[in-house]
Amino acid sequence: MTNSPVKQTPHLVASAAAPTDHQLRSPKSSRGLRKLQSAHQLSANYAALNTPSLISQQRQQQQQRNTSSSHLNQAPQIPPLPTFASHHRTRSNSDAVISNPVTNTTATKKAAAFKKIPPNHNPREELEGLVRQGPQGDVPTELSRLRHLVLCEGLYADSDGMSQIRIYIWLILLNAPAIGTDSYLELIRRGASPAYSKIRNDTFRTLATNPLFKRRVSEASLIRLLNAVAWKLHDAKIEKLAEPTMVNAANERGSPELQHASPVVKHAQGPPTTTATDGSEAGGTEPGIYVQGMNVLCAPFLYAARSEAEAFVAFHVFVTKECPGYVRGAMDGVHKGLALVDKCLAIVDPKLSSYLQSKHMKAELYAFASVLTMCACTPPLPEVLQLWDFLFAYGPHLNVLCICAQLVIMRETLLTSPSPTKLLRSFPPLQAKIIIEITVSNLRKIPADIYEELVHHAE
Repeated sequence: MTNSPVKQTPHLVASAAAPTDHQLRSPKSSRGLRKLQSAHQLSANYAALNTPSLISQQRQQQQQRNTSSSHLNQAPQIPPLPTFASHHRTRSNSDAVISNPVTNTTATKKAAAFKKIPPNHNPREELEGLVRQGPQGDVPTELSRLRHLVLCEGLYADSDGMSQIRIYIWLILLNAPAIGTDSYLELIRRGASPAYSKIRNDTFRTLATNPLFKRRVSEASLIRLLNAVAWKLHDAKIEKLAEPTMVNAANERGSPELQHASPVVKHAQGPPTTTATDGSEAGGTEPGIYVQGMNVLCAPFLYAARSEAEAFVAFHVFVTKECPGYVRGAMDGVHKGLALVDKCLAIVDPKLSSYLQSKHMKAELYAFASVLTMCACTPPLPEVLQLWDFLFAYGPHLNVLCICAQLVIMRETLLTSPSPTKLLRSFPPLQAKIIIEITVSNLRKIPADIYEELVHHAE
């Protein structure tokens, strides 16, 4: 078309006011003259053309497009926004023009729904919103988003590592159930647990050289929490032993035909000889109620939590769901983790691994405390908390790779040292960000079967 868009769409310009002299200039036909009249003088046949809705105008155009060729050429068109500089545009009777507004609106809505974060978003506010308001959409998607924020943005904390939302993020990532303070107080009122003496032997030396921990967490609160967890584990152990046994009337152990088809308890005559007062002296496959090192593993929970009840539920879920193998009497999960440190180090850094093996330096000699406590034994405590944010987001099993990352950081020093044993007696201060970066990078090198062992070694 060569005519001006203004001349072709006078009804849009004059819908609210009388046409100007320029708009009334040289009408080509009486039909065009009627179209240039003011809005209040238009007949009922043209009322639809004066509506402000573009969709209504397009429908009117669609009804008129087959009347005549001249009428088709002079059909009203939508003016470009916001100026009329371009004269090359789609015809008004085109299907593309009719579908464009709908298509654009749908695309805009989809883009708005997919674009979760505005350009000026604040990660801190988003994390606080997730904690206070809960997920606003699909729970798995929101959890994935939470993990991504923890990995890429981290949790806001002061110089002491204190964050108002950290314990709540941990509870969410651990899928910890809600628990009332009264439930925790009931365990406290029960007094000393069977493992109380062992707990008292360990609590006074828990992070004894860390002034941040000593200033915030008292030994009394550490004793209360460990004692409450010991009662909880003790009760679970008693309930397991008290489960009804399936015994066949033919004999006390059941008939031979049913022994392979039903879960017959071997010790049907009574509980095992091991008593509940042994604390951490349970057998290798029996669940213990306290093992040495649980005091250090518990310390970050008390430091990060805003109440003992919060720390209690987080710590209890952690040791019973994430790493129950670490708190058994024989600590079989810890020994499996140590073996995996040697395996993974041989994969991510074969040279360093061969050098340490030549010096007879296995992980059992230098990494036992780091595996058992999830690196909580290595200061500074704020870096431990940041590392735990990552471990809770993507799995505590990655602690094995975090230990390998610490060895990689020490690589040059270890390779040039004639006696790496002295260097590995105590790891250098944690650098959480660097350790996480190396861990994520090394994760791609781990074969699927070894990674499967990582995931399940603490069960």
